[in-house]
Amino acid sequence: MATVEASSSDGKGQGVETSVTYYRLEEVAKRSSSKEIWLVIHGRVYDVTRFLEEHPGGEEVLLEQAGVDASESFEDVGHSSDAREMLQQYYIGDVHPCDLKTEHNSKDTPTNNACKSCWSYWVFPIIGAILLGFLYRYYTSESRSS
Repeated sequence: MATVEASSSDGKGQGVETSVTYYRLEEVAKRSSSKEIWLVIHGRVYDVTRFLEEHPGGEEVLLEQAGVDASESFEDVGHSSDAREMLQQYYIGDVHPCDLKTEHNSKDTPTNNACKSCWSYWVFPIIGAILLGFLYRYYTSESRSS
């Protein structure tokens, strides 16, 4: 779990402080019992434990989706705008950005033990550009000397 604070300006010179807590998918997966139920819907984490008995579709529906990304199931049911607004009161944080990338790449293994791929999105292209620059200089210097 990580917390990040951000401030933004509303255009009138007043800053608004917001705090986002990030959860790893393996942490969400641990909350999958009738005593504590967390769901992921569109990259956001919700603690719906208090809503179990009130859910119109029954608590079994929530228990089936506990601890995993329930976005597809949530959309398939066709929840109303009222249900989407109600969901906000159970919001507790966002899925860690590294888990979001692996989640969309692999449905079978939604958890990632380490943030291995985050740094590679910017390091590999930089190394590639440097190598291409050296190769270009090497070949252009050889063509001048011959």
